[in-house]
Amino acid sequence: MMMNIVVEFFVVMLKVLWAIVMAGLKWLIRPKEKSVAGQVCVITGAGGGLGRLFAKEFARRRATLVLWDINSHSNEETAEMVRQIYREQDDNSMAKEVQVALSFSGRREIKNRSKGFGRDGQHQQNNCLCFPPPLLSLFLFLFLFQTTKAFLPKMLEMNHGHIVTVASSLGLFSTAGVEDYCASKFGAIGFHESLSHEIKASEKDGIKMTLVCPYLVDTGMFRGCRIRKEIEPFLPPLRPEFCVKQAMRAILTDQPMICTPRIVYMVNFMKSILPFEAIVCMYRFLGADKCMYPFLAQRKEAMNNNEAKNGI
Repeated sequence: MMMNIVVEFFVVMLKVLWAIVMAGLKWLIRPKEKSVAGQVCVITGAGGGLGRLFAKEFARRRATLVLWDINSHSNEETAEMVRQIYREQDDNSMAKEVQVALSFSGRREIKNRSKGFGRDGQHQQNNCLCFPPPLLSLFLFLFLFQTTKAFLPKMLEMNHGHIVTVASSLGLFSTAGVEDYCASKFGAIGFHESLSHEIKASEKDGIKMTLVCPYLVDTGMFRGCRIRKEIEPFLPPLRPEFCVKQAMRAILTDQPMICTPRIVYMVNFMKSILPFEAIVCMYRFLGADKCMYPFLAQRKEAMNNNEAKNGI
């Protein structure tokens, strides 16, 4: 019995080493991107920001898009942009396939909306669910959970699909002043990782998972956020287009996780091995310990001005 465990341990170590070697090779040799043409791609938060950019990228690759957003006007704007991309590709039939879904009242509605997938023609395969980030509320994190739960059974049945969770570097390491935001990101990453293990345990190798963890993206959401001025030129906010381009490359090559820029990998690793006080020292050197304070001050000032304007 003991001998079996020892042998199995060495086999596991060989597999671990092999996985490390293969991961290293993928960094050196770019894998071939898979085709998503004709595949159904559900994008939540498609009305703007990263969601809109993801919609346009998948449209350029001729995916069949379903766009979800709580803002009907901005969501329809994205849909028209997507239709125009199809028309430029001389594919009016794909333009007509774009579906737009609006606000959601709860779990039952999400479940009902998912029933139309996987029944006929090109809707037979749910290739991708793309989830732009849950923001500052528990509701949006639960939306991530409920949406996945609605679509996952069909994916498991077909052993086919790809789930993308767009989180943030602030789900890997946190900072002061945005505890609610960090909590939602840590929750999204925890959910994604647990679901990844669940799918592996089910031996459904046809379902892929990709976790996207970008550094600060220049969408205006955290306008005013500042790290140390001497360091800022080396770590500027990411252009949304660059962030989505990197994420698309990871999705189309079935990469399990993508951090942008790559220094985020190093920071996450150092956080795992260094004492907390050492992390605090590094944060203070980089100016990351209070980087959100200017943003919070601007937000508070804007709220006060709004209240004064409305006579509150």
